[in-house]
Amino acid sequence: MPLRRARRSAAEEAALKDYILRPDPADPHLTRQVAGVDQDGVPVETAVVMERPLTLFLNGQEIVTMMTIGDHPDLLAVGYLLNQNMLRPDDEITAVEHDEELELVVVRTARETDYEDKLKKKTRTSGCAQGTVFGDVMEKFEDARLSQDAVLRTSWLYALSRKINTTPSLYLEAGAIHGCVLCHQDRPLVYMEDVGRHNAVDKIAGYMFLNKVAPEDKIFYTTGRLTSEMVIKTVQMGIPILASRSGFTAWGVDLARQAGLTLIGRAKGKRFVALAGEERILFDADPAAVGEEDPKHQRKGSRA
Repeated sequence: MPLRRARRSAAEEAALKDYILRPDPADPHLTRQVAGVDQDGVPVETAVVMERPLTLFLNGQEIVTMMTIGDHPDLLAVGYLLNQNMLRPDDEITAVEHDEELELVVVRTARETDYEDKLKKKTRTSGCAQGTVFGDVMEKFEDARLSQDAVLRTSWLYALSRKINTTPSLYLEAGAIHGCVLCHQDRPLVYMEDVGRHNAVDKIAGYMFLNKVAPEDKIFYTTGRLTSEMVIKTVQMGIPILASRSGFTAWGVDLARQAGLTLIGRAKGKRFVALAGEERILFDADPAAVGEEDPKHQRKGSRA
């Protein structure tokens, strides 16, 4: 029998009110039920996340084929090109065309583009689902300047963690997925999920570009590790604060310190650790007054 969806709690309903965009666990294109057996040999059905190829073209040139859950292909395409330095901040996008049957998306610009040489030099990243970056991304990273006026109140961090982790999501429905959230103060604005965290980041970058969202006062939240890739993409987007439920890599920390990025990891319940940019943090909340996470929202596996 198909799994029953649990009725939303008051906390979940409250969390949903803040979002401009968020995951839709009920979308039948994103998950499907698969039959199997459990550890006792009892027949079960469980939700699994769909995974599809999407080939990206910039004007007439094929750029890459990505594995993705398939939602928001326009945002993913634009964000990917931005984070790979193939779109400039002042570029005019004349069209984004998605053909679901052919599994491709074409971004068209007023500027003529040719990245044949660039495409020859690429590096596979530590991101799951085989993320890729091209050789010149560090040039943009080294030129980035983050806002020195941005602040992070610990009360905002606690509120964001609570709201995000009680938001109905594909992760809680089926697992095997990463989430990223664009936030302002204690409000989560845009929540994106995908099989690779780099895809989730790129969707948010695409949303910001197409909707002219200023990055200087934003917070970026991710469920994944704070790797070099996550730090580089956050800095490229101009966002001064990056927070995660997960831990750090050494290079991620080094790059965050180099760029002046506030880097917070292991943010669960009342606990967190800041390893870079701690001067932006205002300790305005008493950790003793913050409750521990509900076990069902601790994101260790899919919810039955």
